[in-house]
Order: sequence, then C-alpha cells, then structure tokens
Amino acid sequence: LIGKMADVSLKEVALIVGVVAACYWNSLFCGFVFDDVSAILDNKDLHPSTPLKNLFQNDFWGTPMSEERSHKSYRPLTVLTFRLNYLFSELNAVSYHFLNLIFHGVVCVVFLKVCKLFLDNRSSVVASLLFAVHPIHTEAVTGVVGRAELLSSIFFLAAFLSYTKSKGPDNTIVWTPIAVTVFLVAVATLCKEQGITVVGICCVYEVFIAQGYTLPVLLDTAVQILQGKGSIPFSMLQTLLKLIVLMFSTLLLVVVRVQVIQSQLPVFTRFDNPAAVSPSPARQLTFNYLLPVNAWLLLNPSELCCDWTMGTIPLVESLLDVRNVATLIFFCFLGSLVIFSLRYPGDSSKTVLMALCLIVLPFIPASNLFFPVGFVVAERVLYVPSMGFCILVAHGWKKLSNKSVLRKISWVCLAVVLFTHALKTLHRNWDWESEYTLFMSALKVNKNNAKLWNNVGHALENEKNFERALQFFIQATQVQPDDIGAHMNVGRTYKNLNKTKEAEESYMIAKSLMPQIIPGKKYAARVAPNHLNVYINLANLIRANESRLEEADQLYRQAISMRPDFKQAYISRGELLLKMNKPLKAKEAYLRALELDRTNADLWYNLAIVYIELKDPTEALKNFNRALELNPTHKLALFNSALLMQESGDAQLRPEAKQRLLNYVKEEPQDANGYFNLGMLAMDDKKDVEAEAWMKKAIRLQPNFRSALFNLALLYSQTSKELMALPVLEDLLKYYPDHTKGLILKGDILMNQKKDIVGAKQCFEKILELDPNNVQGKHNLCVVYFEERDLIKAEKCLVETLALAPHEEYIQRHLNIVRSKIASLSVTEQSSLPADGTATTAAEEKKKSFQNLKEVKNEQKTSQTTADNKKGQSKNKKRTEKNHMEEETPKKSTKEIKDIEKKRVAALKRLEEIERILNGE
Repeated sequence: LIGKMADVSLKEVALIVGVVAACYWNSLFCGFVFDDVSAILDNKDLHPSTPLKNLFQNDFWGTPMSEERSHKSYRPLTVLTFRLNYLFSELNAVSYHFLNLIFHGVVCVVFLKVCKLFLDNRSSVVASLLFAVHPIHTEAVTGVVGRAELLSSIFFLAAFLSYTKSKGPDNTIVWTPIAVTVFLVAVATLCKEQGITVVGICCVYEVFIAQGYTLPVLLDTAVQILQGKGSIPFSMLQTLLKLIVLMFSTLLLVVVRVQVIQSQLPVFTRFDNPAAVSPSPARQLTFNYLLPVNAWLLLNPSELCCDWTMGTIPLVESLLDVRNVATLIFFCFLGSLVIFSLRYPGDSSKTVLMALCLIVLPFIPASNLFFPVGFVVAERVLYVPSMGFCILVAHGWKKLSNKSVLRKISWVCLAVVLFTHALKTLHRNWDWESEYTLFMSALKVNKNNAKLWNNVGHALENEKNFERALQFFIQATQVQPDDIGAHMNVGRTYKNLNKTKEAEESYMIAKSLMPQIIPGKKYAARVAPNHLNVYINLANLIRANESRLEEADQLYRQAISMRPDFKQAYISRGELLLKMNKPLKAKEAYLRALELDRTNADLWYNLAIVYIELKDPTEALKNFNRALELNPTHKLALFNSALLMQESGDAQLRPEAKQRLLNYVKEEPQDANGYFNLGMLAMDDKKDVEAEAWMKKAIRLQPNFRSALFNLALLYSQTSKELMALPVLEDLLKYYPDHTKGLILKGDILMNQKKDIVGAKQCFEKILELDPNNVQGKHNLCVVYFEERDLIKAEKCLVETLALAPHEEYIQRHLNIVRSKIASLSVTEQSSLPADGTATTAAEEKKKSFQNLKEVKNEQKTSQTTADNKKGQSKNKKRTEKNHMEEETPKKSTKEIKDIEKKRVAALKRLEEIERILNGE
C-alpha cells in the first residue's frame, strides 16, 4: 500500500489527516449508541473466552448464521477488530471511536491516490477534502458499527488500485496484481458485503479506461463480428480473459457467500422497510423515489437522521404523486451523464464514468432494486458512493476554476462548502454522544417514525425515567397504531410503574396485532422474533397471579407453536413449570432449549435448579459446572453451586466452594450474602477468626442481615465470648423483635453469664407472647422460676410444658425432680426437733434442692441445643454433661460427647441455612 501511494506527498497526507482529526476529535467523547449496543455490548463474540471460530460462524451481531433470526450480515473481519478493541480496553468506547477515526483517515488518503488516477493534483486534494469533511459520513465514522464501511472501503480502494497495475507494457497482462485484487476483494467482502462491487468497477476501468474503448467503438466491433466482416482483436481477447478471471473469482465469492447464509435471505418486517411488502406499482415507485432522496442527502446533508425506517418516507402509491417528478429529474440527469461518459472519448468523460461507477455500483446492494434490505435509507451505505460524488464535484469545480471569470467565485464557494460541511460534521458528532441525544436529534428531522419515539423512550427507560419514557412510547403507538413493539413498550413501562392492569391491556393490544395461530403452521417468515416476546411478557405478567398459571403456560405454548426454535419461550416456560411444581416438565423444556443452544450458560444454570427441585444434587452440581465452563463469572452459578457444595457436608468440596464464593464477591462486592456464606464455610472449618471477619463484613454491608447477626452471636457464644454476643443480639432483636432463637440465646447468656434473671425472664416471656405453645421458651421459663426458688410455680410451668410435649422424656424427668424437692422441703419444714440435727438436714436438703435446680436448668439447655441453630449451643452441651447427677445421667466419654456435638452442629447448621433460604435472606 505504501508503494502505491508513493506519489502522495507527506504534506497532502498531513493535510488530510489534520482535517479528519479536526472534524472528528469530538467523536472520542461519544458512547455506544443505537446498533452499537447489539454489535458491541451484547455481542459475546468480542469476549476472549469465545472461540475465534465463532466469528466465522456467526453474523455481525453474534447470532449464528444458521438461525432464522440472523440478519445474515457476515462481517467476521470487522468483528475481529472489535474483539481486538475489547482485548485492549474491554468496553471503553474511546478506543473504538479512536480506531474508527484512524480508519477514516486511511480511507481519505487512499481515496486521494485513486483520485489522482483521474484528476489533477489540486482537484484530487479537493475531492479528498470534500470526502473527509462530508457530514453524511458521521454515521459511518462516529457510529462504531460504521467500521464495517470503513474497513471495507480500505480494501475496496486497495483492490482497485492493485487492478490498475495489471496492464503491462504493450498491453500485456500482469497476473500478480490481478491475484492481489481477488484476495483484497475477498477481504473487503468479509468486512462488508458491498466490497464485492469493486469487481464491477475494475471491469468498467479495464474496458473504458485501460483499453480506451467507447460505447460506439464496442458496438461497431460487435456488429462487424456478427456480420462476419472481422475477427475479435487480440487486445480485446486479452481484455475478455482478464474479465473472465475477475468474473469467475467473483462468482466463487458469491457461491461461498450464499453457502454461508445457507441460501436463506434475512427476515425483515414491514416496519423495517414498508415498500418491500407493498404491492405494485407502489413498491417500484417508492424504491425509485429513494434514489433521488439519497442523492439529495449527498448534495444537501443539512437534515440527517439515524433511522429512516417505518413511516419516515411515505409510500409513493400513485403515478400522479408529485414526488415522481424528482425521480424523473434524477434519472434524466443520471442518463445524460452516462451517455456523455460512454459516448465520447477524452479524460473528462473517463473521469465522469469512474465517478458514476463509484456512485452506482457500490449502492446497488442497498438500493432495494434487486432484493429487499432491512432499511429504507441508511446514511452509512452512502460512504463509498460519496467518493464518486466528491470526484464529480471536484471535476466540475476544476472546470469552473479554469475559467478566469469564475475562478475567484469558485474558490470562495469551495471554501464555504468545506467550512460549512466541517462545522456540520463537528456538530453532528455531538448527536451521537448518547442514545437520548441521537434519537432526539432524529425527531427534530422526522416525527413520523415510530421507531424514533420508541428509541427515545428506551433511552429514558435506561435512566429509570419511566414516566417520561411512557409518554414517548404512547406517542409511538399514535404515530404507528399497528406497531406491535410500541404497544409492548407501553405495557412493559406500565409494569415498571406497577400498573399491572394497564400493562396487561397494552400487551393484549399487541397480541391482537399478531397473526392468528393456525395449528401446524410455522410463522417464522411473517413474525419478527422480538414481536413474539409479547407472549412472553404477557405470560410473565399474569403468572404473578397464582390462579392464572395455566393461562400463562398457554401463552408460552402459543409462542412455541408459532416459532418452534424460540428459545426464550422454553426458558420462561421452564421457570413457570417449576413454579407450578412440575419439575419433570420443566426439565423437558430446558432440555429442548439446550438442543437449540448448548452454549447458553443460563440454560445450564436453570437446569441445575430443576435438579435441585428433583432432589438430585449431583446432577445439579454438574450443570452448575457446565454453566461456569461457558461463563466463569456467572454470578448465580458461582453462588448457588458453592451453597450446594457447602450443604453436601463433604469437607473435600469446601476449598472449591470457598473459591467460588470469593469469585462471587469479586463480581458482586456489595452483596452481603457472599460474605455471609464465606463466614459459614469458615465456621465449618473451625476458623473462628476468619468467620468473624466475614460475618462483620456482611453486617457492614447490610446492618439488618438477620442470619449474619444471629450466626455471629452464635460464634461468640461457642468461643466463650458470650458478652460480645450480647450487643450483636441487641441489634438482631432491634430489627427482628420476634426472632425466637435470638431471644433464647440472649436469655441463656443473661442467665448464665450476667446472672440477670429478670432480663432472661423477659426474653422467655416475650417468646411465649409470640408463641404460647413454644416448648423451648416455656421450658426455659420454668428454669427461671427454679432460679427464683419458686418451686410451686416451676412445677405448674413444667406440667403445662409437658402437656405441650407429652413425649419429651426430659420434661417429665425434670417435673419429677421438682416434685421430689417440694415433698422433701415439706417434710423438713414439718420437723420440730432441732437438737437431733434436723436443722442441719434441712440445710442440706435446701442445698440439694438448688443443686437439682442447676441440673434442671442445664438439662433444659441440652434440649434447647437440639432445637436451636448451628453450633452455638455445643458449649452448653459440654457444660450440661459435667453438671448432671450420676444417678440421672450416666457419664459419657469425651469422644462420645464430641461425636454427638458434631452431629448436632451439622444438623443445626442445616436448619438455619434452610431458614435463611426460606426467608429470602
């Protein structure tokens, strides 16, 4: 390429690059807008974790080419440059815009070289400057997805420049430049489809420029050959040979391209391109009228719009429509230029011919004349045609400036055009700063396009400004009453505003606009995939009502019947079937979705949840692992698989569970649940200091975190830091005054550590206020009565407790002990002979009474442990064993005590975990 630009001076390059930088510097401050969202932000092909081969299997937007919803835009090399941007700066928009700016500068410099083939130096620079500053290019340069135009143009022009070297001395053929041309054409086509049209330009160049033929000469030669008066000249045979090689290569490219799209044209709706589905003559009249519309945008780019679909340009439905005059004038002007360029020899006609080729041939794929495209007018597709336009303008300016009378005015006009165009470009760049600014600028130009009203609504919706967004969505439905998407947007916004009745009404209107379902008929050709979401959205709305679950399921099945490959319908239906307690059917739905897309991490995650419902943790863990293989940062899979490992009780899985939770908190540093579960793992591993740190971090993030507060208190309790547990329990009970286990633990610490019988009594009484039948709380209150030495009240309390739990042997045993003490004290008090030592006996009996009271209290704490949570009462268990009287409870070995303790700890931990999950913590 450098060799080919040897006659382009550094001053000229500096001038062109400087002008490009001056016009587009502010594009660096723009974000990702409009189509950038699909091509960049939502495109997984940019991620390093995606195999490179996917770039050559998917379309420009990351959708597999085999899917019907694919736009069939095959531009893997352009996506590769996006991937390189992502590799260096991920989703920092500046680097993407900067690379676009560089590519535009390269195109301008290469275009300057092309111009010098047909214009003098001065006119070539003028044409290049006009191209550099033309406002029509802002969509291609400032819009990141416009890079497809820029890259394709570089190789398009390079291919043409290479072909111009294929003519050797004495009209011989030089094959190397032709081979290079074919290669560059293929590369240009892999950047954007219109790259292949450079072959047509090469053919025209070969016949009319390189060989110098004119149309009359070709016609005369053809007539003589047909009449048998002459043979084909050798030079013409050589030309035919070159053209055959070019055309054959092109045919191969076309065949490969058709194979790539699997012989399927993309599916567009009448909203994308209304004329494409209109009857004759409206279709032909409208498509022909679009040609002068595009020409006018090149001539007068004062009113630019990012979206020309839907009702932007009303259909030309009659021959009497006044707009047909514009079409007639355009074709007359174009025809006169074609006749001039083909009929007459000379440099001027050659320049005009090549300019026309650059205008017409690259525009053909976007013209709708041969096959429908997904837009009415698109400014970005005028990027290459504008080159021909700039050559024509520069050539005309040269003619004027050569006349002494018009020389000054021609320079003034040129300066004004360049300056105003540069200012317009600079100003237009700011429109692409955000989606809101872009679509609001479009509405100033065009208020008849419902898509623009919808897109402004989307921009406001992303900012959570639902009230204003709703106004724009409603306006869209008024501009285009049959726009299904607009009614869906209104419904979704009403839902976000918690107006479910209005949301359902809007979804029902959208549903009524869908084609009627005929069993067994496939609607892929008539229904846009995103419009099928009306069934999903409506079903998602009504399934919040438990009585309408079957109705919601029917909607999902309707969507599937209209499009059996509609993956989202299977996913949503699977979630609903789980809610309906039909896990086996949910499993079937997810497996069907996986047949359509095995690379979707969310699907594997959902299937794992199904296996949890089916009580198959092994399969659940396998599916969690598959989700994480596809997406190592899948947050829900990281979190729930770690919980599953933790709940398994398998110590060997704990290190992996911990690593996954650490990865989770890295992705979600503000989610207290991650830190809480790290704390629980540390408690499992007896790492008390680490557990304390994680629990405190969870509480800092969420001061009212119920489970974290309770388990931190338990942790202090089991590590002989009961007094540190008290303030934590105070916080817990401040947020959750009815937390029974917290009240029990607090009462236990007050009674045993603080010797605050009154405080403990208040805790246990509070429990009975909340739940009069709480056996644990009532039994603890009996112990308090024992501590208060009120044996009669203690007896009554234990009788009531035994009535609540008649099968609890320890309550009956304690009641028997209390009754025996009451009987013993009665006998002692009736004795009247102090000299025989009865007083001493009475004192001893009293002492035994309180010793037995301790026994009751401690045995009560043993029972408390079995019903309470986690590990907190294991220490009480040890204390109980030590204080039991030998005749009541035989001693156990230390090993037996530890074994029992471990089993209780594991069981209680599971109970609290289950409670946390059920409470949504």
